[in-house]
Amino acid sequence: MAELKINDLHVSVLTDQGAKSILRGVDLVVRSGETHAIMGPNGSGKSTLAYTIAGHPKYKVESGNITLDGVDVLAMSIDERARAGLFLAMQYPVEIPGVTVTNFLRTAKTSIDGEPPAVRTWIKDVKTSMENLRMDPSFAQRNVNEGFSGGEKKRHEILQLELLKPKIAILDETDSGLDVDALKVVAEGVNRAKSSTDVGVLLITHYTRILRYIHPDFVHVFVDGKIAEEGGPELADRLEDEGYDRFVSASKVG
Repeated sequence: MAELKINDLHVSVLTDQGAKSILRGVDLVVRSGETHAIMGPNGSGKSTLAYTIAGHPKYKVESGNITLDGVDVLAMSIDERARAGLFLAMQYPVEIPGVTVTNFLRTAKTSIDGEPPAVRTWIKDVKTSMENLRMDPSFAQRNVNEGFSGGEKKRHEILQLELLKPKIAILDETDSGLDVDALKVVAEGVNRAKSSTDVGVLLITHYTRILRYIHPDFVHVFVDGKIAEEGGPELADRLEDEGYDRFVSASKVG
């Protein structure tokens, strides 16, 4: 069983006005097979947490630690984190001109596994995953995310999730910009990955609509760079009814 453990994490980001504190003492544990939803208003630090785990150089860890199966994640390079089993589905996936989806996926799989996948099995797996995500076969020969719609980019992220089989998947607002049909397709892909590999999922979102399709075991409310409240799926239902006002007000009073 894999375990991602975050302990008293404090993170800042460099701005034109100097270093700005974003995360202010985050404690969180995500294990194989668990789905954790992180919810909160804009600017609360949700995406900062995702990119810090992945190793984005923009974010500076001031104190605290992150471990994966007891190994120090912060001591790893970005590619080492990926090979160790961490996966980030980005809110705004980048375009990679000149690199086809097929080459990108095979190169990533080879890097993670340490050897290239068997051609016949790999082609079948890619085809099946693309069919399940309702992606046109021609996407395989297109450059990564180049000219893709928002929904197509998000499906490509989940295609990577299904094929690369990480231990822990961080999904940063994967639901943003998706219509209802695309949301269902993406959610089904996440659920397939969970059922086939027992991946632990850290799902970052503003809204509860994706939680109708990807059912969380734990819900964490992020406000002002820290977890303001934790609970089960019922907490998401309360947020649907009440919003974040009471958490934000309490944070300002504190």
